[in-house]
Amino acid sequence: MAASRKVIITCAVTGAIHTPSMSPHLPVTPDEIIDDALAAAEAGAAILHLHARNPETGRPDQTPEAFGRFLSRIKQQTNAAINITTGGSPFMKVEERVQPAAIYKPEVASLNMGSINFGLYHLLDRYKEFKFEWEREFLESTRDLVFRNSFKDIEYILQTCYGNDTRFEFECYDIAHLYNLKHFLDRGLVKPPLFVQSVFGILGGIGTHPEDVMHMKRIADRLFGDQYRWSVLGAGSSQMKIAAQAAAMGGNVRVGLEDSLWIGPGKLAASNAEQVRQVRGILENLGFSIATPDEAREILSLKGADKTAF
Repeated sequence: MAASRKVIITCAVTGAIHTPSMSPHLPVTPDEIIDDALAAAEAGAAILHLHARNPETGRPDQTPEAFGRFLSRIKQQTNAAINITTGGSPFMKVEERVQPAAIYKPEVASLNMGSINFGLYHLLDRYKEFKFEWEREFLESTRDLVFRNSFKDIEYILQTCYGNDTRFEFECYDIAHLYNLKHFLDRGLVKPPLFVQSVFGILGGIGTHPEDVMHMKRIADRLFGDQYRWSVLGAGSSQMKIAAQAAAMGGNVRVGLEDSLWIGPGKLAASNAEQVRQVRGILENLGFSIATPDEAREILSLKGADKTAF
């Protein structure tokens, strides 16, 4: 592996996991999402992974109208590639989750590659007071939550976005999800280069031990060979450790307040850009170069920002 290899940094700006009471720095309103996304791109993120939220309550909002409040404004001010979630929130049905990607035809959309138990209820041990009542109820209800991504659901998203030339960030929370992706590759429903995002540290998915990271990479190598580009995200305190390990193994990285609210032990990140700057420093100290948005487009065979519908 050449030290000059270009590493793609993705920044997941707000997500649907953390609630407003967990950090005053979590972007909620359209203006906050725009400002944080643009700052993350300026810091070195080539791809911006976006969710929307209700600006009054901070609750996840997967309506196309919610995304419309910031998509074009971000695109007008940065060259970064925009990635629209089709994961939405684990409580949403697939028909609701896919709508923004179907309408706005982004360069990239996330696609969860299998169903898992998705536990966040353990966070109630840390957070005792909430600004909004929905937050406590949301966390507690994950004790009995299965994040549904059946083969039918995955096919539905693929078929809905077939004609848009949107590429996918295939989110794999466990080894079985890699095999699910191989199934769709064998059927010709997805095409290389596959952008495989390995997710570590969600309760219900694979853990964060270095052996877990290595195991994910070994299986992906065996299944996909040179047909994929690997990226990782580590939840919570494992974010930077996993990023450093994966980069050294040939991977790309994802950071952002969707995945972790922290910048160090006991210290909240003040912004997404702070995490991007930190991981960029780690990567550059390891001898890697940071991919520009256009370099990321070339690596992942993206269609270009001019071919989106926003």
